[in-house]
Amino acid sequence: MQVERADPGIADFPSAAAPEFSAPETLEQVYTRIFRRLRPRTPLPEIRIEFRRYANANAQVRLQDGALLVKVADTLAGAPAPVLEALAEILLCKLFRRPVPPESNDRYRRHLNRRDVRRSLDLVRQIRGRKRVEGPQGARFHLHELFEELNFRYFHGLMARPVLGWSPYASRTILGHYDPSHNAIVLSRVLDKQNAPRLAVEYVLFHEMLHLRYPVEHTGVRRRVHTRAFKDAEKQFEGLAEARRLLRSL
Repeated sequence: MQVERADPGIADFPSAAAPEFSAPETLEQVYTRIFRRLRPRTPLPEIRIEFRRYANANAQVRLQDGALLVKVADTLAGAPAPVLEALAEILLCKLFRRPVPPESNDRYRRHLNRRDVRRSLDLVRQIRGRKRVEGPQGARFHLHELFEELNFRYFHGLMARPVLGWSPYASRTILGHYDPSHNAIVLSRVLDKQNAPRLAVEYVLFHEMLHLRYPVEHTGVRRRVHTRAFKDAEKQFEGLAEARRLLRSL
């Protein structure tokens, strides 16, 4: 007499339970969780999150009329969930004047420093950003003429001329800047006054030309604006110490 045995692969082993999948948190739930952790005794406000068409990776948060209003650039809408959570923690910590956790700051900065993200942001700035700049002809100095002189003196005449112009306002805090998105060098109108020393104006323009020659370096979370090569090249400016002294006197 033979006894039939059941297939051990089916009858002798219990069937595995179906895995449970939890739905990912919404962005509102992320802000709720972080808000309750930072302010456990504060009544939870209504949370409103908007993605706006900014020209940069801007984000802001404020409490108003019992609502937490969060505005984030739409360029961040497709960021990974951990990056958006890090941004939420940064915004809420700053709102409540709490120290920002280093890991959140690190995660967010690493995302912004990714080459593809920076390339995308530069493109958005070109399309959406408005560059408020006046022409190169000033009341005293013509930036095209100064550029060409410096170009031949320090760059062998090989630097392609970017957009050059004076700022609409005479800023004393930002004397000049280079905008890579618009390939533009803008000098403050304060340097175009009759009492502005030519050496000081040349130095500011030369400094911004170096930003064109030595772009910002991104490594992990670090962003190097003035690299070693930049600083070494800046030392070649004739009358560097005097030019800096003149700028301080302005």
